[in-house]
Parts: sequence; structure tokens; C-alpha cells
Amino acid sequence: MFMTILAVFRSRAQTLGYLTELRAAGIPAQAVSTPKEAGVGCGISAKFEETFFERAKRVLAKRAYSAFAGFLRVRGGRYERA
Repeated sequence: MFMTILAVFRSRAQTLGYLTELRAAGIPAQAVSTPKEAGVGCGISAKFEETFFERAKRVLAKRAYSAFAGFLRVRGGRYERA
């Protein structure tokens, strides 16, 4: 069973920029509503499958995303820090 990862940002522009970078790196990703459990955010997060997590972290490290709030893992309908 694949788990989902959410990259949570405090900025819509940075979320959308990160999505563009993920897709350019060949990582299928989409914009989704940020869950209230995140406790932060601009309303949208980047969602991708956990199998791409290591690659997605490398993409994140290439840019200075000052509004990045962290990764959440979705497991059985629950959210936990990844």
C-alpha cells in the first residue's frame, strides 16, 4: 500500500513553484487542500506518493523555500510528520 506525502507551505506561490519543480523532475504531484491538522499553510499543499519522497526532498533542497512548513505523511486517514 502506497502512502501519500503532503508538502506544506505558508505561501501559495511557493507551493505552486514547488509543484512545478516536482513535475519537472518527473514526480507526479498535484495541488490539494491543506488539512487543518497541519496547523499551518496557505490553503494548498503539494501531494505525491511516498515512493517519490527522497527525490522530492532533493528537489526541495535545491531552492530556498522560506515558507516550507514540513512534510506530512497520510496514513489510514491520519496525518503525521514525515
